[in-house]
Amino acid sequence: VQLQASGGGLVQAGGSLRLSCAASGSLFSIDDMDWYRQAPGKRRELVAHTTSGGITNYADSVKGRFTISRDNAKNTVYLQMNSLKPEDTAVYYCYVVTTDKPVRRGYWGQGTLVTVSS
Repeated sequence: VQLQASGGGLVQAGGSLRLSCAASGSLFSIDDMDWYRQAPGKRRELVAHTTSGGITNYADSVKGRFTISRDNAKNTVYLQMNSLKPEDTAVYYCYVVTTDKPVRRGYWGQGTLVTVSS
């Protein structure tokens, strides 16, 4: 399974970016599709989560500003990021869980850098 993330870049505070992550390969059944981020010197943290049934969850720090969505036909997950703050600066990673019952496997994308200037 390969994950190709894109959409990162440099943006001013208050701006918006949209990240995409497309999965390809032997996917079987995709379950969860998540976005994580890791800022310099900090641990990787879960930003947004979505299940195959459409349930979504967000970190408190991004609620109301970020929206996760997915296109199951394209095996792609998106992260719309609005009202960006300097503290959102990080490398953003997509994480996809596939199921080939009874085995569940998780895969990481390569990361895309988001830099928010003040």
